[in-house]
Amino acid sequence: MHILYYVAVVLAAGIFVAKITGKLKLPNVTGYLIAGLLIGPSITGLVPRTIVEQLSLFSDVALAFIAYSIGSQINFKHLKKVGIGIVVLTLLEALMAMFLVVLVMFFVFKTSLAFALLIGSIACATAPAATMMVIRQYKAKGVVVDTLLPVVAMDDGVSIMAFGVALTVSKALISGKEIQFTQLVVIPSIEILGALALGAVIAFLFLSIERIIKNESELMNLVIVIIFLGHALATRFHFSSLLACMAIGATISNLREGKISYFSIVDNITMPIFVAFFVISGADLDIFALKASGLIGLAYVLVRVAGKWLGAFTGAKLYHMPKTVQNYLGYTLVPQAGVAIGLSLVAQKALPGDYGNEIRTIILAATVIYEFIGPLITKKALIAAGEITLPSTK
Repeated sequence: MHILYYVAVVLAAGIFVAKITGKLKLPNVTGYLIAGLLIGPSITGLVPRTIVEQLSLFSDVALAFIAYSIGSQINFKHLKKVGIGIVVLTLLEALMAMFLVVLVMFFVFKTSLAFALLIGSIACATAPAATMMVIRQYKAKGVVVDTLLPVVAMDDGVSIMAFGVALTVSKALISGKEIQFTQLVVIPSIEILGALALGAVIAFLFLSIERIIKNESELMNLVIVIIFLGHALATRFHFSSLLACMAIGATISNLREGKISYFSIVDNITMPIFVAFFVISGADLDIFALKASGLIGLAYVLVRVAGKWLGAFTGAKLYHMPKTVQNYLGYTLVPQAGVAIGLSLVAQKALPGDYGNEIRTIILAATVIYEFIGPLITKKALIAAGEITLPSTK
């Protein structure tokens, strides 16, 4: 069949299943993921594994738009008002999850330190896509959302740095070689700072030529160009493409504050891309990985959530943030998908034997759980915080 046939199947399945799950008061993103699982190779095989791999371009495009959108929500004036608290909170929620997972893996399950460090570093990562979809669907607004957006934006930087350091240390532990400072600190730092600088440069170029734009159609085309360019160049130079696209959105947002059209103009084309992305993500999940991961996989799922909540609570408490942030922010950090899956693939390729394969299996199994329950938990937390107003049932 032609590839467009499968694109049609993906979109139709997503729309249809989301309608059903909507009747059950579940977020749309959960419906999209269920649709993908149903039509994917794990269950019916309507979309074969080879086609899922060919449709991976949708994932790159969707993540680029999502990162740009998250960046647009980062207001430097707000961050300055909140101060160092947001940065400390982000470090605590990410590194607390890593710390607890490493402890449990090493001392309870008696894994090697290399294994514990790597899977612990992946625990830092939070999936912005599912969280953003819930916020957009329910038009959530409030102090928890305002805190969540910059935290999620910075979270990827922390996770990439932590993983880079953990990978270097793990390789050295396995091989017995001496750990080099350059590999430990310099290379991960270059990846992050390079991505931020690249995004800022592209944004400045965009702003320097925007005056020649005559209508919204041209503006939309130019915005798409800079998002794709940021993603492509970041990938080419081995920077974080997510951070690069976030930097583009953040730079434009803060230099052209109030210009909503720079961001809302692409909304009309992004929704089908997001639907396809989540359905394809569901199709890519291997439901049988749940069984293969066993007790150690379940422990990873539970301990990571505990670490995220504890870290977020501690950071918010430390800086006297509102009670709603202290109590509910940690629950909105549960989803984990694209970045974690990508890091697990790097680990699988970089480490010998069963080390990488077991990490990959656990992360895929955890993703099945996180991506189904994560959006629902985020929704419930934002409702409890008073930042989602549901329509009256009367």
